Amino acid sequence: MSSVPVLVNPRSGGGFSDDDARRLAELFGKAGAQAEVHPTRSPKEMRRLAEQLVAARAPLIVGGGGDGTVNAIASVVAGTETALGVLPLGTLNHFARDLGIPLTLDAAVETVLKGKRRPVDVADVNGRVFVNNSSIGLYPAMVHKREKLRRRLGRGKWPAMLWAMHTVLRSHPFLDLTLELDGAVQRRRTPFVFVGNNVYKMEGFTIGLRERLDAGVLSVYLTLRQGRPRLVLLALRALVGRLHQARDFEAGITRELRIDSRHKRVLVATDGEVAALDMPLQYRIRPGALQVIAP
Repeated sequence: MSSVPVLVNPRSGGGFSDDDARRLAELFGKAGAQAEVHPTRSPKEMRRLAEQLVAARAPLIVGGGGDGTVNAIASVVAGTETALGVLPLGTLNHFARDLGIPLTLDAAVETVLKGKRRPVDVADVNGRVFVNNSSIGLYPAMVHKREKLRRRLGRGKWPAMLWAMHTVLRSHPFLDLTLELDGAVQRRRTPFVFVGNNVYKMEGFTIGLRERLDAGVLSVYLTLRQGRPRLVLLALRALVGRLHQARDFEAGITRELRIDSRHKRVLVATDGEVAALDMPLQYRIRPGALQVIAP
């Protein structure tokens, strides 16, 4: 393999310095490849560079960062012949974990260069791609509140999130929704809807894990809990690994999902990023649309 484009989010994890860029280039060199490392200033710039590489028919684009980085590149390369390689430099790295990518940098570089190309699914909502999950209700409201607090008060990410959680749980209304799963209509009152690209485990300490990324389905979860005290209890039980899917959630599997309500627009989270989208929300799975390099 000759030159490999590596698009890096320098704000991921603990940051990405010039020394980190040199070390990354050295790791690629030791493995017999030349890395073109491009630190980017924003997801918009990362998508623009990815678009240029896809237009030039690059066989591979490597993303160095967390799930936001994976999302930015996947939204461009999905449906093309360009493959995505992942270097898990973020804090959580959910997609890399579920794909089986090693979490150490040298092993991840080895996987990018010597792993196998395989197709996995992506999903989208109103045209916005996500590789992990999307949600409406509590979580996007918390993230929106967190960012407002950080801009106004200069608080750190996690202190701001804790305060946002307290504020939203105290005041956030429940959602009255009409859901259509593969043609079957249901009406629900719930504080959130979680939509996964493939099936998520919602039991004990395995919450948030996926065994497959290529089953060609969306998983849909609503809470069965009503009332704010019960939501706080649900969050605490999640922290200590005491969740039970059958008791705490209503779950479904579908290929397409339509969500409507009396609201004209709602906040929607996709892979942790929040935007206001027009209703109704149209979710779909895109089987095998993303080529990735995996162990």
